[in-house]
Amino acid sequence: MAKGWKERGFFELYQDDPERADALVFGRRSGASRRGFLQGSGLAAMGAMVGGAIPFNGNMPSGLIPAAMAQGSAAAPKILKMDGKAELVILGDKPFVAETPEHLLNDDITPNDKIFIRNNGTPPDAVSGNPDSWEFTVDGEVNKALKLTLGELKQKFKPVTYALQMECGGNGRSFFEPKASGNQWTNGAISNARWTGVRLKDVLEAAGLKSSAVYTGHYGRDTHLSGDAGKPAISRGVPIAKAMEEHTIVAYAVNGGPIPHINGAPLRLIVPGWPGSTSQKWLSRIWVRDKEHDGQGMTGTSYRVPIKPMIPGSKADPNNFRILESMPVRSIITNIANGTELKAGTRAIALRGHAWAGEHSVSEVHVSADYGQTWRKAKVTKPANKYAWQTWNADLTVPSEGYYEFWVRAVDSTGRGQSHVAANWNPQGYGGNVMHRVAVLIPA
Repeated sequence: MAKGWKERGFFELYQDDPERADALVFGRRSGASRRGFLQGSGLAAMGAMVGGAIPFNGNMPSGLIPAAMAQGSAAAPKILKMDGKAELVILGDKPFVAETPEHLLNDDITPNDKIFIRNNGTPPDAVSGNPDSWEFTVDGEVNKALKLTLGELKQKFKPVTYALQMECGGNGRSFFEPKASGNQWTNGAISNARWTGVRLKDVLEAAGLKSSAVYTGHYGRDTHLSGDAGKPAISRGVPIAKAMEEHTIVAYAVNGGPIPHINGAPLRLIVPGWPGSTSQKWLSRIWVRDKEHDGQGMTGTSYRVPIKPMIPGSKADPNNFRILESMPVRSIITNIANGTELKAGTRAIALRGHAWAGEHSVSEVHVSADYGQTWRKAKVTKPANKYAWQTWNADLTVPSEGYYEFWVRAVDSTGRGQSHVAANWNPQGYGGNVMHRVAVLIPA
């Protein structure tokens, strides 16, 4: 076995020096073709690392870190232990951020304990009295400013309930190279819960939008990490057309009960299909503006993506950025966790997962068990309503025991699909919608 394996190990070697790893594992020289058969000791070494033979090794792209080792760092993830929450993976503690592993997202409707956590500041204290006394205002470019309690909101406006995707703008950030700044999400910054509230449209119509109304600005009661009470933790907004879309709601319940405090109780916005940062938690104010909102998280490269591709790692030109609106198409496998050992003798595998596409719908989902050499079309269900994710199912067969990777990719209704690697690099790592890969081992 090559000395490099003993010194640093497979994972570190590919992370630090992929060309040298290719030379050792695939017997390649720098600049040679990056696809081909594993050779001799390289095949044996990789098989030892993944725990078994690799039946489709001839299709495995050289330089590809096996999925068994590729998702996340070599260090063990820090698991959340919180009442009312499943074992999410903690990505940060200031602010507190935790994502939901893909295999915990198998439910058609995401239960409260599996909704990811994304804070931007310090959450307010939980409401100790009657939540219906919570107040929020609507002001700015309106004919009549409103000051409403949650109780009044429930009394005056018609309730609606929808299954709605909510996704952090940085979902998939960890797949960019070089690394982008921010929480290193994989695919778990997504939920599809059943939210109840009132249409923001109805509230804005009650206030009476002026012809000068262009954009909204959202504010919550969380405080900036600096402790400065006059500085919002985050304040984003959306164009009036999105605010008036019927699925954009002021929510006060989820899955038939109260919203968990950590997820924005007692009142929050849900702006489906767009970055979750527009879905203000602990909502206290909606400021209707006569121009694009310029609050915390609206300028520079925050929740903005390049108009023209930039060189990865290069300095950003603010004039080359636009606001991130619709989230990109994404699909995940949810019924098998990465690193699963299946029952000996398994040859037929039923895969299941979800796919979603921001403002669009998902038209196709394909799965592969041979590193993308062949693809099988999955059956995709219709969404429960607009902005709900879509469930897919597919059957695969494998020829023998060994190490396999199941890949999934989706295509949206505009024809856009998922890539093998994160494209359109940007400093904040938005739009990293690479194919989901799940490693499994079938023992002899």
